[in-house]
Amino acid sequence: MRMAHILGSAALGGAEGFYERLVPALARAGEEVLPLIRADAGRSGRLRAAGVAPVELPFGNYFDFTTRPRLDRTLRHFQPQVVVAWQNRAADYAGAVKRRGAPWPLVGRLGGYYDLRYYRHCDHIVGNTRDLRRWFVEEQGWPAERAHYVPNFAHDLAGAAPADLPGTPGARLFTLGRLHPNKGFDTLLRALALLPGATLAIAGEGPERAALDRLARELGVAERVTFLGWRDDTAALLAACDVFICPSRHEPLGNVVLEAWSAARPVVAADAQGPTELIEQGVTGVLVPKDQAEPMAQAVAALLANPAQAQAMAAAGRAEFLLHHAEAPVLARWRAFLAQVAPCAA
Repeated sequence: MRMAHILGSAALGGAEGFYERLVPALARAGEEVLPLIRADAGRSGRLRAAGVAPVELPFGNYFDFTTRPRLDRTLRHFQPQVVVAWQNRAADYAGAVKRRGAPWPLVGRLGGYYDLRYYRHCDHIVGNTRDLRRWFVEEQGWPAERAHYVPNFAHDLAGAAPADLPGTPGARLFTLGRLHPNKGFDTLLRALALLPGATLAIAGEGPERAALDRLARELGVAERVTFLGWRDDTAALLAACDVFICPSRHEPLGNVVLEAWSAARPVVAADAQGPTELIEQGVTGVLVPKDQAEPMAQAVAALLANPAQAQAMAAAGRAEFLLHHAEAPVLARWRAFLAQVAPCAA
């Protein structure tokens, strides 16, 4: 099947990371895939290294008068059987092309609770959680027959050699993500203050870095926290930790939970939307109330005190990953979904 995948964002977040995983996987599976991305040397290089050659366009703001006609010409030349627009900006641009009479089905792919006006010209929308699909239909009034759920997959990170993380055996905690208020790292630092034997490594960068540094000093835990910055050795970092923590106060999915499962790490997560849908309480992880340091600290302490329970939870998480969130099962679901919404693909 000929398909085009459009990504107008320059960020490096969950949606962008999954785009960089899914598009090459579809190509490896034999699909004819055209990636169209916002001009970005890093993303273009990673996609080319993975075997697909993207078309780069500006995808700018209201004063960008070049992207729409170039996108229109590129798509009409390629003649896709289905087009997938990833997130708001791509959906807005692809919708403008669709409005001019483009014949292909347009799918909007959402990884969050976004404003659906950007998707008004889409024939279908797809979310990466069941709750997103419910929200499309029950709260936004999108027709149920044109609303879909297809999950993400994460790379299998099992078997990596552990990175050299600071801390003592049995008390090394790890988290990663953009240093943003939504991620709840402030709550995690407050929990760390209640775990005197533990150290914490945080991988990521963002606007909250300075505030988190100050808070760590105020709480007296600065000597037990390491800010790693952005890292590309997630597998090694996970292999080195004893408990992975996802403290997000807002997390539509939680790709980091999938990565921790794949590496067979026990997970403690705040009960944001995504982790609540993913985790079976006490089996594949531990859910704790958002913005509450004490329950988070208690959950971590219980796992550190009971290695057998932690190991069983890690094994159950890995089993869940292999069954529902590894590349093969998710890729099969994406291919079936795209064939379903592209009538001319048969």
